[in-house]
Amino acid sequence: MPEGDTVWLACRQLNAALAGRALTRCELRVPQLATTDFTGVVVNEVASRGKHQLTRFANGWTLHTHLRMDGGWRVYPTGRRWTGGPAWQIRVLMVNSEAAAVGYRLPVTEMVRTEAEDTVVGHIGPDLLGADWDADEALRRIRADPDRTIGEALLDQRNLAGIGTLYRAETLFLQGLHPRTPVRAVPDLARVVARAKMLLEANKNHHDQSTTGDRRLGSHWVFERPGQDCRRCGTRIETEEFGPAGVERRSYWCPHCQPLRS
Repeated sequence: MPEGDTVWLACRQLNAALAGRALTRCELRVPQLATTDFTGVVVNEVASRGKHQLTRFANGWTLHTHLRMDGGWRVYPTGRRWTGGPAWQIRVLMVNSEAAAVGYRLPVTEMVRTEAEDTVVGHIGPDLLGADWDADEALRRIRADPDRTIGEALLDQRNLAGIGTLYRAETLFLQGLHPRTPVRAVPDLARVVARAKMLLEANKNHHDQSTTGDRRLGSHWVFERPGQDCRRCGTRIETEEFGPAGVERRSYWCPHCQPLRS
């Protein structure tokens, strides 16, 4: 699933292509919206909220989309061939005189009144890349369940929005914390949250996500490196899936750099 910085960048590119322009073509290729046509309507803005995308129209409606595991947006100059996938995978098409925004394989595609956006994103916590980021509120939400593992707490979008398995793994490595460490046993929770925000901020303006700070080392410390040597100590990186039944997520850590302490 794309991380918050990937969604932020996608929305920034969509906003540059669509905002302030009237649509010359609009197709929403999902059954519940098949008759909706916003041709002629101006797009006010495209904004991210955690991992959600909100396309706000001048007529008071918002298109709410979410990429989940394999959705994606592509922007093309108007008139150029679309190459992001077969036509049957297109769920959203928004075209103006200059650009075409094509949404592929979008598992969440729905319309809500702009004034009612909270019905679809109001449940999520402070957005790490949002203008209204509130670290104190994020910490309050995480601390509300002190026996929960820090690995689960960081992925819960109701606590703070934008962290996926990549930034969870890299944040916890840099803080020397095992993913199964209980929240109550984290010595400096504020520093963990600040580190996560720093990593997302550092990567939000480009597609390559690097957390090591030195590409000669490689892009990541532990993420998707199971069985390989830790870049710091040489210990073999371990991995497992854990979390609530049915929503387990894969985790990565170095047993030496991130020992599990009681």
